[in-house]
Amino acid sequence: MDRLAEFRKWKVQCLSKADLSRKGSVDEDVVELVQFLNMRDQFFTTSSCAGRILLLDGGINGFEVQKQNCCWLLVTHKPCVKDDVIVALKKANGDATLKFEPFVLHVQCRQLQDAQILHSVAIDSGFRNSGITVGKRGKTMLAVRSTHGLEVPLSHKGKLMVTEEYIDFLLNVANQKMEENKKRIERYIIFPCYSYMPRSSLKTLIHAIFSL
Repeated sequence: MDRLAEFRKWKVQCLSKADLSRKGSVDEDVVELVQFLNMRDQFFTTSSCAGRILLLDGGINGFEVQKQNCCWLLVTHKPCVKDDVIVALKKANGDATLKFEPFVLHVQCRQLQDAQILHSVAIDSGFRNSGITVGKRGKTMLAVRSTHGLEVPLSHKGKLMVTEEYIDFLLNVANQKMEENKKRIERYIIFPCYSYMPRSSLKTLIHAIFSL
């Protein structure tokens, strides 16, 4: 099987699978971007998250958070308020940690040059931790990431270790990061008018759409 046929096979297999994420669907803020990429012959998305604020109860063996081994006390893709965190903290039995995780997107690309185009757009849009990997079978993956995350422990063995005033301060920081995250995503937003733009150059098209 040639490289392009194999890529098409991978794409069909990936897009036909059920969404196994906790949410079970693509986040609202990135639906248009994901749909746009998946409609192009050169790309398909393998995972995405628009960004979220989390409160995790990670057990009592220290503050290192392993999401697969902890209890999710709260998760939101929107700005968070203190009262919601205080209520969720009452359910904590171990070491609760407040996190903000910024937008992340994984895209498999047909060729390296296709990945380089999207990588350039990602860097220009503020996602400066983005990168490209090429596997042994020729799978070319682009990861769109940034570095403005947040992770702060709030409780230990179920006991709150900080004041409500400090929680309010942390949420202001997290919500500001969420707003900045949204602005960066907006540089990747797809408008209906894209179908009327010249398509002679994929790079020109993508920059015309994404560089707001």
